[in-house]
Amino acid sequence: MRRRPLLSGVVFVLGVASVAQAHVPETGENVGTGIVIGLLALAALAYVAGLVRLAPQVHARRELGWRALAFLAGWVTLTVALLSPLDALATRSFALHMIQHELLMLVAAPLLVLGRGLPTMLWSLPHDARIALGRTTKRHWLRRCWNLLTAPLCAWLLHAAALWLWHIPRLFNAALADTSLHDWQHVSFLLTALIFWHALLKHGAPAMRGAAVFYLFTTTIHTGVLGALLTFARTPLYAPFDTGLRMLESLTPLEDQQLGGLIMWVPGAVVYVGAALTLLARWLKEDPPSRRTIA
Repeated sequence: MRRRPLLSGVVFVLGVASVAQAHVPETGENVGTGIVIGLLALAALAYVAGLVRLAPQVHARRELGWRALAFLAGWVTLTVALLSPLDALATRSFALHMIQHELLMLVAAPLLVLGRGLPTMLWSLPHDARIALGRTTKRHWLRRCWNLLTAPLCAWLLHAAALWLWHIPRLFNAALADTSLHDWQHVSFLLTALIFWHALLKHGAPAMRGAAVFYLFTTTIHTGVLGALLTFARTPLYAPFDTGLRMLESLTPLEDQQLGGLIMWVPGAVVYVGAALTLLARWLKEDPPSRRTIA
């Protein structure tokens, strides 16, 4: 019975990979796309295998189920952002480019964190490998580095730095002109977003949710400022995009940029504020008033 979920996972991953590969043009970019497909397939298979091994040891099956659904939704979002026609269309429109980035940072990243992607995938390793890895992660210096990296303030700074630095016109234009640099842009957006959401959503003392609420609201502010700068700019800040898209052919490069700024500003604020209010409600419900702290 345990093999059925794993077999279903294999069939699903291979099906998605084949469909994605079918949409890839025959160019030199196939190598990079093949790597992305391989990594996504490996992550999905590792998660399914870890889930199968972990399930008999978990009493709260319902919680395990919704976490698996969260990971699946995050994985599918990641696949859509990186392998669907959106990836090609994003090179022709700043607004679509922004949608792609928002899918990575605001949808895929928090869903993968809620699905406990990495811890579950580690369960796919053989027993001896898990024991050896556990011993390695207990080393004092490594734990200190990890705790520093995933501290809310550090995670907030990394996420903010990636967002603001990559939107400096010179860096953004360089990424548009260089496929490898563009790939690193996506990697930095996704990794810093994963660290950010992990730091704010990880399990811990209920009082820590106060810090999470604070950092989510401040993220809403600084991303809103960046979105406003793009929206109200009087001239295009980035290299002109090809406006030949039928759906956006009536937009000038400046209007396309302004639309992208609005996409960052409004939907981004909805996600951050929504997450903050959800954590605030849970914090007020679970933690006594005398123990609440903000930072």
